[in-house]
Amino acid sequence: MGLCIGAPTVFIPQLRKEANSTDAVTSEMASWLSSVFGYSALPWVLILCWLLNAIGRKRTSIIMSLSTVAMFVVFYFSKTANDLLITEILTGLTHASTMTVTVVAIGEYSSPKFRGIFLTLKSASLLWGIWTSNAIGTFFHWRYIPLMGILCSLHTLTVFYWCESPYWLACKGRFDECRKTHRWLKGNGRASERELKKLIDSLKRTQSKEIELKSLLSKEFYIPLLLSILVVTQYHFSGKLVCSIYVIEILKRITNDEATAYYGMLILDGVTVISTYIGCILCRVLKRRTLLLTSSTIGITFLYILALYLWLIRIEVVTEIKMASVLFLAAFSTSISCGPMIMATSLYGELIPLRFKSVSIILIAFTFFGFHSTLLKLAPAIFANFGLDGMFLFYASTSTLIAILIYKYLPETKDKTLQEIEDYFKDSTNNSDVTNLVRDKIVS
Repeated sequence: MGLCIGAPTVFIPQLRKEANSTDAVTSEMASWLSSVFGYSALPWVLILCWLLNAIGRKRTSIIMSLSTVAMFVVFYFSKTANDLLITEILTGLTHASTMTVTVVAIGEYSSPKFRGIFLTLKSASLLWGIWTSNAIGTFFHWRYIPLMGILCSLHTLTVFYWCESPYWLACKGRFDECRKTHRWLKGNGRASERELKKLIDSLKRTQSKEIELKSLLSKEFYIPLLLSILVVTQYHFSGKLVCSIYVIEILKRITNDEATAYYGMLILDGVTVISTYIGCILCRVLKRRTLLLTSSTIGITFLYILALYLWLIRIEVVTEIKMASVLFLAAFSTSISCGPMIMATSLYGELIPLRFKSVSIILIAFTFFGFHSTLLKLAPAIFANFGLDGMFLFYASTSTLIAILIYKYLPETKDKTLQEIEDYFKDSTNNSDVTNLVRDKIVS
């Protein structure tokens, strides 16, 4: 997914350079190439969620892996902007799978002790892919990107040797297979056996219950859902993803030099990747809330600093120091990458109850990809009409509001089993504040 997201950043300039004309890829086409995969992912979200429930995690992952290899083959043989647009539409399956199949699989296959770091490593790998894609496009022809994608996709074919998810087996009433698989994945220690017992007892109680409209109005469903949407929204409104995709455009405006913009892009991407792995380490040490809120606060502070600094430059109050702008961007990237960029999917993978997983993932993924593509599609228009200072101020303001809500309502999930987290939302005593939030303020 990271390779696909980063590819338009470099293949659009290459196509224009080869044709010696910007008409080879118009501004409208460029914005679609950078954003269409989010819209094309939406129908796949529905299909993959149905497959996850109908045929299980393993067989759905097999379909996903084979399709990803085929998609990169098509990507390699693309020639024109129209061909690449078709390829970007096809990547919708890959993008949809990262918000559905992989989050569910990692959440269910891994133990509570390591679940957080596995989920954050997944998010870090996305940013690693963007950096790799940009690095390849800076020094080589863009066709090496799909070649790298094919190599990266081949190792996912190890899915043929997976066992099925114990959670899915329990949902289907196959409790003996569930016990065998759970012990193979997580051992038979005291904590593992306690988790297994809670899982089976919970599924036996709810196995015969259908999800009714009334249950969708219960706080057990909508509070985790709204908190997950809140965290996913922060992922986008931090502005980091837009900065990663349009980094060359942003740096060109700041430095007024194309070569410097490319090298600055690689430096910022490198800082981002290193920061994500630092965040993965911190995730093992710090609580989820502490890491998310601390990194968000620092990142938002630098967004305000960037907005103020660039505004003062625009009204000619201060003289621009190009290195200062790049350093502020690097500081912003470092802090945001340690928290929101790696924790959005990991937190929603932990918060959503098993019983409502399919419908919740559909709603969260629709929100994710809706914001994802819309913000990327509108980014060039925001640059043109409001300037970089206006863009950074917009993201700083929205991120501030979201961070305040997260601080007030997000519970801690570190080292808790999925069943323990689910039980938390069933307890009306622990959730009176959250319930009041949803009842009183969700309309506004």
